[in-house]
Amino acid sequence: MSDLNHVLIIADIEGSSGCWEKEAAKFLNRKWYDACVEMTKDVNAVSKALLDAGEFFVTVKDFHRTGFNIIAENLDPRIELISGYKQGPVPGFGQVPKVFSVLFLGMHAASGTTGFLAHTLTSRISRLVINGKIWSELELFSASLGPYGIRPVFFSGCPEACRQAKNAIAGINVFPIDKSGHRHKFDAEKWRESLCRNAVDAIQNTHTTPFLPKNPFNAIVRFRDGKKVGDQISKRWGFVRKGAEIRIEADTFHKLYMDLIRICYLTPFIEKMIPVGALALHNLVGFAGLNFYHKKYRIW
Repeated sequence: MSDLNHVLIIADIEGSSGCWEKEAAKFLNRKWYDACVEMTKDVNAVSKALLDAGEFFVTVKDFHRTGFNIIAENLDPRIELISGYKQGPVPGFGQVPKVFSVLFLGMHAASGTTGFLAHTLTSRISRLVINGKIWSELELFSASLGPYGIRPVFFSGCPEACRQAKNAIAGINVFPIDKSGHRHKFDAEKWRESLCRNAVDAIQNTHTTPFLPKNPFNAIVRFRDGKKVGDQISKRWGFVRKGAEIRIEADTFHKLYMDLIRICYLTPFIEKMIPVGALALHNLVGFAGLNFYHKKYRIW
C-alpha cells in the first residue's frame, strides 16, 4: 500500500539551477561541486515546500552519476535522502518507499533529441527506441516504479525535456528551466520560488496514473561511437546487432531495464562482483568524492 502523505523526489543535475555546462555534470571538479550546491538548494526548497503544505514525509533519491551529489547536511532534517545505488528489487533504488506520487527534479531530454545535455542513461547511447518510441529516463524510472502504484505527477527540466515529459506521461505537470541565456542573468531564487509553487500544485494532480507500458518490449539501442562499440557490446552480452545498433527483446520491463543497465554500465565480470562488493565500492567512491569537495570548498 502507498502512503498518501509520503512523496518521492528523483533528482538529477543537468536540469538543476546550477548546471550550465557539460563540465558541471561530470564528477570531481569545482564546477560539478558548485552544481551540487545548487542542486541541493533546489531539492531542499521543493521538499520544504511540500512538507509545509501538509506532506508528512519526503524521500529524495539522488540519481545523477554516482548518486552522491546532494549535500545531506544542507538538507532540512525532515527530509530522507537516499544516496548511492542498491541492486534491487528496483535497480538503483533497492526497496522502494511506500509512496503515492513521484516528482522529477533537474531532469534532461532523451538521447538523440535537442535539449540541454540530452542523454538517456549514458552519453554513449545516441538513441533509445522502445516499441517504436524514443524513451527518456522519465519513462524508464516511471516504469520501474509503476508496479508499486506510484504516479509521476511533476517534472522539471529544460523546455525540450518538459515537452517530451508531457508527451510521455498523460496529465503530468511540468515546469521548465531555460538555459538559453547567460547564467549570470538567471535569477535562481526567483525561479526556485516558482518551482516550489508548481511542485506543490502538482501534488493535487489527480490526472496521472502509474506508468505501466504494455509488454512485450522491443528496444533498439544506437551507440554514438558506431559499429565498433555496437559489435563489442553485442558480443559481450549476446544481443543481435545491426550496424551501430543492438536489439533487445524482453517479456517484462524489469528484464528490459536490467539489460539496459548491463550494456550501459557493466561487464559480465563486474556484474558477478556486485554481490561481493563492487556496488559498495562504487558508492564509497561517490561518497568520498562529494565529501572531499565539500570539505575543500564548503561554499554554503
